[in-house]
Amino acid sequence: MKNPGQLNIKGLLGCSTLVLIAILSLNIFSSAAAYGQSDTSSFTQYKGIIADSKSKKELAFATLSVLGTNIAGVSNSEGEFSLKVPKQNSNADLMISFLGYKNRVISLKELKPENNQILLESFNIALGEVVVSTNDAEKLFNQVISRIEQNYSNDHSLMTGFYRETIRKRRNYLSLSESVVEIQKQPYMSNVDDFIELFKGRKNTDYTKLDTLTFKLQGGPYTTVFLDIMKYPGLIFTDDALKIYDFSLESNTQIDDRKVYVLAFKQKPAITAPMYYGKLFIDTESMAIISAAFNLNVEDKKAAGLLFTQKKPAGAEVYPTEASYQINYREQNGKWIFAYSRGDITFLVDWDKKLFNTTYETSVEMAVTDWRKKTNDPQKVTQKLRQNVIMMDKVSNFADPEFWGEYNIIEPEKSIETAIKKIQRKM
Repeated sequence: MKNPGQLNIKGLLGCSTLVLIAILSLNIFSSAAAYGQSDTSSFTQYKGIIADSKSKKELAFATLSVLGTNIAGVSNSEGEFSLKVPKQNSNADLMISFLGYKNRVISLKELKPENNQILLESFNIALGEVVVSTNDAEKLFNQVISRIEQNYSNDHSLMTGFYRETIRKRRNYLSLSESVVEIQKQPYMSNVDDFIELFKGRKNTDYTKLDTLTFKLQGGPYTTVFLDIMKYPGLIFTDDALKIYDFSLESNTQIDDRKVYVLAFKQKPAITAPMYYGKLFIDTESMAIISAAFNLNVEDKKAAGLLFTQKKPAGAEVYPTEASYQINYREQNGKWIFAYSRGDITFLVDWDKKLFNTTYETSVEMAVTDWRKKTNDPQKVTQKLRQNVIMMDKVSNFADPEFWGEYNIIEPEKSIETAIKKIQRKM
């Protein structure tokens, strides 16, 4: 097979890399773990779907929190959730929250192990007039930045997270990687980067669907952690943010029973380099960003491609056609902490001498499922990951039906479930 060379792509806010490497042999899925099975002697598992009470439309990435504990989860892109709760907390209440909807609190006693449908009601009340003055919008942004120390944790925290990354070539999954990690979360005003340790991981890779390239994600869970724009504001909003972006206020909304400003931003017309555009959701009382959704401007495909590309094979043009990101925070004891993040990038590989180009879709997501303040007690030694880690090379394959144990995971989307079933049938 002809070796077309190697392609290294910087991406996801410049803190991770996508790597395309020529492969010299064809491989098959080497192993697959039984999905989501584990010993239930010490916990109860609840599964179901979160949806709009009127339209019954699924609500993606809704937050689930067990009150009185640090246990949390998030629904997947199809509104499905899975939550494991220790049996000593079986009498607790579960709170479900989603942007623009009323919080709902349900006793865990009311839930079944399977097929729960939790309906949320949207807000249909006026939340007050919004002043759309540019100066006020810029003042609001400055207040957000100036109040990071007051609004976000100054503690060293240990967070348990579930990380998933997928790579697809058109509709076919080339790689599925999942991990349970521990995040050593540094204080928000500290200049020290967070670091991550690996507890458990598994992967499935299939190179038979590739022509001449292996597509790998570099950076792994660090990509999702660096999306914490309040810990790393300079990744998007540099000191010259007001010179780069236009800010505007949109209609207010509500989340977690709190009134929320919606602050939109986009790069100024005079700025030609690819920057970001999106929305910041800001608590009206504390001036804390509690959620954000944004995209990279990829209109100039060559310039956008340079943000990701370090080296590429001869005769290939590679550029992102879409790059979207999301970050959610959760309030704990008057401070906001990192709760969930996701990045989705679509890449186009255009070969000079080929009639058809190739599209790759990549997704990374992290959900914090538990956390605690760090103490001086000796910590269990695990595998500390480097910031340039390639998870599909790092994690091992498992066939242990009790692999995840009591750890919470994000429910797989239907397409991922289908891919896993195909793998299992192959085996």
